[in-house]
Amino acid sequence: MKNYKSLYEFLEDNVLLADGAMGTMLQGSELTLEDFLGHEGCNEVLNITRPDVIERIHLEYFEAGSDAVETNSFGCNFANLSEYGLDDKIFDFSLKSSQIARKAADQMQTNRYVLGSMGPGTKLPSLGHTDFRTLKDAYYQNALGLIEGGADSLLIETAQDLLQAKAAIIGAQEAVEKLGNSIPIIASFTVEQNGTLLLGSEVPAALASLVNLGVSGIGMNCATGPEEMSEHLRTISSLVTIPIVCMPNAGLPVLKDGGAFYPLEPQPFAQYMNRFVKDFGISIIGGCCGTTPEHIKNLHNLRLDKSFPKNVSEDYSVSSLYQAVPIKQQSTYLNVGERANANGSKAFRSALLQENYDECVEIAVSQVRSGAHVIDLCVDYVGRDGVHDVSELASRLATSSTLPIMLDSTEPAVIEAGLEKLGGRCLVNSLNFEDGEEDGSRFSRILNLVKVHGAAVVALVIDEEGQARTVERKLSIANRLIVRLREEGIVDESILVDMLTFPIATGQEETRRDGLATLSAIKELKTRFPNVRTILGLSNISFGLNAAARQALNSVFLHEAVECGLDAAIVDSAKIIPLNQISYENVRHLQNLIYDRREYDKQGNLTYDPLTSILEIYSGIDATSSASSLLETIQSLSIEENLKTRIIQGVAKDLEGDLSSALNSYSALEIVNDLLLPAMKEVGDLFGAGVMQLPFVLQSAEVMKSSVSYLERFMDKTNESAKGKVLLATVKGDVHDIGKNLVDIILTNNGYQVVN
Repeated sequence: MKNYKSLYEFLEDNVLLADGAMGTMLQGSELTLEDFLGHEGCNEVLNITRPDVIERIHLEYFEAGSDAVETNSFGCNFANLSEYGLDDKIFDFSLKSSQIARKAADQMQTNRYVLGSMGPGTKLPSLGHTDFRTLKDAYYQNALGLIEGGADSLLIETAQDLLQAKAAIIGAQEAVEKLGNSIPIIASFTVEQNGTLLLGSEVPAALASLVNLGVSGIGMNCATGPEEMSEHLRTISSLVTIPIVCMPNAGLPVLKDGGAFYPLEPQPFAQYMNRFVKDFGISIIGGCCGTTPEHIKNLHNLRLDKSFPKNVSEDYSVSSLYQAVPIKQQSTYLNVGERANANGSKAFRSALLQENYDECVEIAVSQVRSGAHVIDLCVDYVGRDGVHDVSELASRLATSSTLPIMLDSTEPAVIEAGLEKLGGRCLVNSLNFEDGEEDGSRFSRILNLVKVHGAAVVALVIDEEGQARTVERKLSIANRLIVRLREEGIVDESILVDMLTFPIATGQEETRRDGLATLSAIKELKTRFPNVRTILGLSNISFGLNAAARQALNSVFLHEAVECGLDAAIVDSAKIIPLNQISYENVRHLQNLIYDRREYDKQGNLTYDPLTSILEIYSGIDATSSASSLLETIQSLSIEENLKTRIIQGVAKDLEGDLSSALNSYSALEIVNDLLLPAMKEVGDLFGAGVMQLPFVLQSAEVMKSSVSYLERFMDKTNESAKGKVLLATVKGDVHDIGKNLVDIILTNNGYQVVN
């Protein structure tokens, strides 16, 4: 066998076979309460009192064929040892556990490795059981002991809370840096039978959070047997390129003779793992609860060859504790909801000043209903303690919002406090070169936080000379930012460059072409750096106009920016209007303002100014009166056009009255088939043409859903015997769920038996 110098080298060519359960083996050993020094159940004490037992177990696994064994340090963490009053022994127990495993490994004649086990403990920081720094500092001691004792890798396993796992990874990284070592740090989380981590995290959310911290491997262990892990491993193998770890239990436990029994025998266990290696490219395999040297021997006898997963598409997402959101959306822009911003939202600022944090959270999460993908959280306000405010709000949003958070602040301490409360992968807004990039600058301090916490980052085109307004300066600073971030190991897909927008409706000559400069810079940047993302704080463009004109200008400018390659926008989507709801003539004037298309006669006299036209058009009009006018217009139409317009424009107010009127002329099924469905088809066409954004499609779909729900009671089922059985399924709550339920109603009323 080739003599590999490091675990990194071994993993390049081989599948690493780890050991099985330590606890299962200890339960089969003849141990007394004295061996535990009175701390019954604290297996880590045995590193001090019975190193012979621990060494023997390691040797049994090595003799069964293990390439590596895990140290007996699963409980060497703050939560576990503090329950016994032994938290001051974290380093000592960790060191001794690693020394025992190293001694056993060195007795073997071929390459054998030591994996430093770092368990989750029983305190979940996302639920407020303890704080991030306490955990991180304890894991730092845990990792120091393991490394100094001879561990070849650190395995952070059985993670149940993403914030706990982040604390462990960052603590381990600090220990590796402190000792000058270069060893792999591997993270393994636990997925329950319901398909999520204990706190409800979906697998893609766990990957977004942990992979971007710079771990060398990722995967799953414990909770279930291999059968229940299969589809999760398929997901992992399709999204990551780093080594994947899989260490299942020996099946799901059953109670037997007063204790847990794991029923999966060694041979079928090995067959599952063999398939995982071939199908999903698993690089590190082993067993968790209930597995024994016999399970490992069966795996060893298979002589597994390293495989490489196909069709991997690396996932560049941000995430909450619960779900991941791709930064690059497929059919729309990344919508960053701006209402939880103390400088931009009067309601949020008022609640913040009253320290009504629950109201602040309600304002933030309400943006889900208007189509936000990410919540922008900004608590910066003169006279406020930003660290306190962001800690209060981030800790609440961590468990009350399914959306990822963008931490928006100019203060590094505020961003750091927020990152230490959020288990998901955040966006950090923002970096710029305003006070340079030297050590100690705001740029360097925020950049360090971005790197440590694996965040995605917004970079503003601002340098020592100020904000960039011309295309040339915007591109020059953007290039400098991207090069610098690349040097620090941040990939293009996690960089969002903000080309800055400025008001274009002030009437000042020097501001007239600011919008055009921003659009041109976005388009050119996407040509030069196609994988770098772009973002804008949209509402700046329309400062100075009344509310109705602002909505219209913001909406048209957003459309133009997306056409130029904009990937994300910080916006209140409830105040964005789809272009099909703005008259063609008004859109033309607004576009002319954006592109500065003024007209002059031959003598050079101004004959047309789009700004003047816009001011005249929207004079005396506010957003509320615009909405009222739309409803009045709808109700003045024929019933056919009324219902069609309601669907297309997503207007639900007074809907049932108009549906009731339609029933005087049409049957319920005719209304659905002849009036509503054609309108939804038009919505689909508008979406496909880029005229209507996804939030408005969802509004239309909700009006359709309400209409069908009302009409269903008036539909008579056919008396024919069942024509056949139809199975319908999609993701619950997804926009397609509305269409699925509509098909159910139509088929059921036409004589089919539907299983929905």
